[in-house]
Amino acid sequence: MIKQILGRIPRKPSKSSQNDAYNDGGVNGIGPNSINSSKSTSAAASKSSNSGSGASRTSNGILAPQSSKSKKSGQVGPLLHSGAYEALPSFRDVPSAEKQGLFIKKLNMCCVVFDFNDPSKNVREKDIKRQTLLELVDYISSVSSKFNEVTMQEITKMVSTNLFRTFPSSNHEKKALESYDQDEEDQMLEPAWSHLQVVYEFLLRFVASPETDAKLAKRYIDQAFVLKLLDLFDSEDQREREYLKTILHRVYGKFMVHRPFIRKAINNIFFWFIFETQKHNGIAEMLEILGSIINGFALPLKEEHKLFLVRALIPLHKPKCVSMYHQQLSYCITQFVEKDAKLSDTVIRGLLKYWPITNSSKEVMFLGELEEVLEATQPSEFQRCMVPLFRRIGQCLSSSHFQVAERALFLWNNDHIRTLITQNRQVILPIIFPAMEENTRSHWNQAVRSLTLNVRKIFSDVDQELFDECLATFQEDETKEKETQEKRESTWKRLEDVAASKALNTEVGLVSRFASTAISTSQKPRATSGS
Repeated sequence: MIKQILGRIPRKPSKSSQNDAYNDGGVNGIGPNSINSSKSTSAAASKSSNSGSGASRTSNGILAPQSSKSKKSGQVGPLLHSGAYEALPSFRDVPSAEKQGLFIKKLNMCCVVFDFNDPSKNVREKDIKRQTLLELVDYISSVSSKFNEVTMQEITKMVSTNLFRTFPSSNHEKKALESYDQDEEDQMLEPAWSHLQVVYEFLLRFVASPETDAKLAKRYIDQAFVLKLLDLFDSEDQREREYLKTILHRVYGKFMVHRPFIRKAINNIFFWFIFETQKHNGIAEMLEILGSIINGFALPLKEEHKLFLVRALIPLHKPKCVSMYHQQLSYCITQFVEKDAKLSDTVIRGLLKYWPITNSSKEVMFLGELEEVLEATQPSEFQRCMVPLFRRIGQCLSSSHFQVAERALFLWNNDHIRTLITQNRQVILPIIFPAMEENTRSHWNQAVRSLTLNVRKIFSDVDQELFDECLATFQEDETKEKETQEKRESTWKRLEDVAASKALNTEVGLVSRFASTAISTSQKPRATSGS
């Protein structure tokens, strides 16, 4: 009788299990919120939290032993005894009324994060978790009722536990700026991708699901959640960045309340990248998201959007690793010009400000972007910037790097740009004529010479009189330059002659002075002896 009474009294939980549950705050690992969901969930939680004496959970939800050996080695992994991490029944094997509870149990079960640095560790438990995650993905795709608040809380808890982590600082410290040009094969891959991929797919389907009420979900997919998602864009694994790009775009589309915050957060990341580190793995993916966002901007453009163009997008041309994201950046810039043609002058002057001087491959990229911008430029805006623009193009035409000169000459293949140049030939031709003439005479590359002859023919066919005037002016300037050079050489010749004659006179004077001094010193003793 006494044993039966004592058996009904609830046992006091161990100190280690309490600390483990409440230190997580119901977010990382299996916390008190999940314990109250059901009796079976409580049992599973107590087993996982009490799986090892003295175990604690790290910031990313991994169970780690507090032994001196583990502290020295730095390895982290779950301490799970045999039978502590068992697969739950499939959704097909339970009645419909129990599926919601089973869904919560599986979410809590997937809050345990395993150490993938050692492939031979917890192989069975890792496989069980992956299969459970796949079941969750199938379930969330087929659910036919709205997610309630408890379910959303458990979903975001599981996603946060598995995805949100801090990347080691060595990601960037070990890489020089030039190493950002390496091939995809050299990029580091996330060892836990077999689990992370399924979690990302789960989150994507949750956000895109019609059963997810945005007004309710915004309490859990909040600004802090979005900021942590943006932090993950610095992952070296491109597969992860692709998932993040898709998910963030869905979040931007579904949660209208977060749109200004997302734009501002991306803006701040760009500032940090441009002016502080110039190191980030996810700039291209963020720009790809912004490309579709800019495409949806309403007209007329807000002043906030124009400031974003001037302060963030245009300065993104500055970093050395611009080739990693230039295609996406060029698309965003072109979208702004197509939305508001008056911005073309601002964009072109911004390109000229950050124009590369010694990097030929970067210069070729700038010329390609310049062509896209000019294609959307109206004549009135073109006239405002054509003088500094064609001074720069003239320098590109006479570049000794044949790809730069060739890419600049290709601008005349564009009908719209050729029309703009022809309409303003009175200003443009005198600026670029010397570069074209030098190319036809002395450029080492045959392709550049032939392209230059084609451009000269375009100008001569359109306005032969102006072409002859420019040619006469060039020949006159060339004659003056020769005369100036001859005068300079003759002046230097006279100076050299004067310097040589002065040096000779000085040398003669020194010799005579030395001789007279020697004679006087030799006569003084004789005079003394004679007296």
